[in-house]
Amino acid sequence: MNKPQTTARSLRAALAIQGARTGRRFLARRAVIARQLDAIAPGTVHVRTVPVHTDRDGERRLATWVVLDDALGLPIRADRDAHRAARGLLRRAFPAADWTRPLAYDAATGGLDYDEPTMPEELTK
Repeated sequence: MNKPQTTARSLRAALAIQGARTGRRFLARRAVIARQLDAIAPGTVHVRTVPVHTDRDGERRLATWVVLDDALGLPIRADRDAHRAARGLLRRAFPAADWTRPLAYDAATGGLDYDEPTMPEELTK
């Protein structure tokens, strides 16, 4: 009897197909988020969020400061609703992210990274 055998070649092919599907999903998701950010505030490429503690009426509250930048890193003029919509879009797109830390989203790469200030290398020596 002939039994089909799985070989390393067929396993590699299956992993390649799975990787290609994952890559296509990532590219499609990145394009959708970039398109939605552009609809919210035209020209938006970078979104930075920073949690800020405020003191209103004697109560400490956690607010989020949102900055929308263009491809050159210059701020985009947008109203409060646009900033709120951009933050909401990213929170829905990345529900597992730690939103209690400063984050930066780059629409060109699709990456959401921590955006903590670092000291210039010349000063560390």
